[in-house]
Amino acid sequence: MFGFSIFLNEGLTSETIHYIKTMSQNGFSGIFTSLHIPEDDAAQYRKRLTELGAIAKTCELELMVDISGEALARAGFSFDRIDELKEIGVTGLRMDYHICNQQIAKLSQQMLIALNASTITEKDIQELRDANADFSQLEAWHNYYPRPETGLDRQWYRKKNQWLQDYGFTIQGFVPGDEQLRGPLYQGLPTLEEHRGRHPLAAALDLLADTDKVYIGDSGLSDETLRHFSFYIKEETLKLRVQPFDKQVEYVLGDHVNRQDEARDVIRSAEARFKKIPHVEPLPVRVRESGSVTIDNANYLRYMGEIQIVKRTLPADEKVNVVGQVIEKDIDLIQHIKAGQKFSLESVEKND
Repeated sequence: MFGFSIFLNEGLTSETIHYIKTMSQNGFSGIFTSLHIPEDDAAQYRKRLTELGAIAKTCELELMVDISGEALARAGFSFDRIDELKEIGVTGLRMDYHICNQQIAKLSQQMLIALNASTITEKDIQELRDANADFSQLEAWHNYYPRPETGLDRQWYRKKNQWLQDYGFTIQGFVPGDEQLRGPLYQGLPTLEEHRGRHPLAAALDLLADTDKVYIGDSGLSDETLRHFSFYIKEETLKLRVQPFDKQVEYVLGDHVNRQDEARDVIRSAEARFKKIPHVEPLPVRVRESGSVTIDNANYLRYMGEIQIVKRTLPADEKVNVVGQVIEKDIDLIQHIKAGQKFSLESVEKND
């Protein structure tokens, strides 16, 4: 599943409410927020969380709240009144630090609890078992890392997740947004360092290889990136925007499926052979760079009309016309077009 973040450092504006509703309509199913509260804003946070919970309930969204120490008490809530949180729309609590395993175990018998995936140990597992924690109500959520160079290493992440999966945990991670990045650094909020600055959907699909839930760490997605997510969630299709080089690009635009016999160097459209394509005249040759969109011309005889996306730079070929280029922002998505994956090519001129 996919989720997104809403931060309570300011009141819920009409724009924020519209964003929440739009994310819900486009297939996102959860909200993450935090109750790390400045002392002078405690009362405001209670009001804002109550408002956020009401919107989450209206949109049928899960609402996970990150807490630590006395954060709940400062906002006027209590571990002893969990029903009050559930009534306003909170569906889960993420325990950050200074909350003992005995308290976590007790809370797990009442609602969904997320542990800090990166720091949980064997000792924690044993203490939770000894305290009769309801492990069906426990998940493991990773942190996001605002400061560049501090995000997690991929191999460590995978190893930790395998350990968590062995205990049956549902695992969550964050990917950066590409609009309204969170200050004061504005460098994105990824779990993995290598995802910083990458296309949010490409990063999300990367995490899904060994992660159950992926949330956008930052407060916003651009309209185009949200459209990418919506298309993937609803149609299981990856949309790629193409800069045209020649009018022959019209032959390649539209919906495709990567062949089941996945090639090393290129994505081969299984649909191309079923398209009615006229005689394809050769074009001036050019190097096929990563992201090039090509169609085989008449010099390729019976292969004429084959449509490909290049995965790694290949030499120019007089039998292959390069008719467009996947735009730079969407390049990261190409690696996720595996065997049988649906994809759609769209000219950027349509959106100008």
